[in-house]
Amino acid sequence: MKTLQLLISGRVQGVGFRACIRRIATDLHIKGTVMNLLDGRVQVYATGESIILEKFLSMLYGCPRALIRDIHSTEINVKQFEEFSIIKGEGRISTGL
Repeated sequence: MKTLQLLISGRVQGVGFRACIRRIATDLHIKGTVMNLLDGRVQVYATGESIILEKFLSMLYGCPRALIRDIHSTEINVKQFEEFSIIKGEGRISTGL
């Protein structure tokens, strides 16, 4: 088991990307979290077997409406999660227009 921290940039907020990530992770039995960051990126923590995490990374590019420019992946100390969940919060600041 290992845990990856992913920082994903591109058109990844406001397009259903977090829900797509959760669906893929759940299908692959990956545990972790996904959340929007204030700078427009999406942060993911994903814990699973190495080969499954590689498949997970490649499947992210298939999320409709999202346009991934870059995925920065860092292996960190293993974190335990009960499920894969979307963390609401930070997100991009709305101008209300």
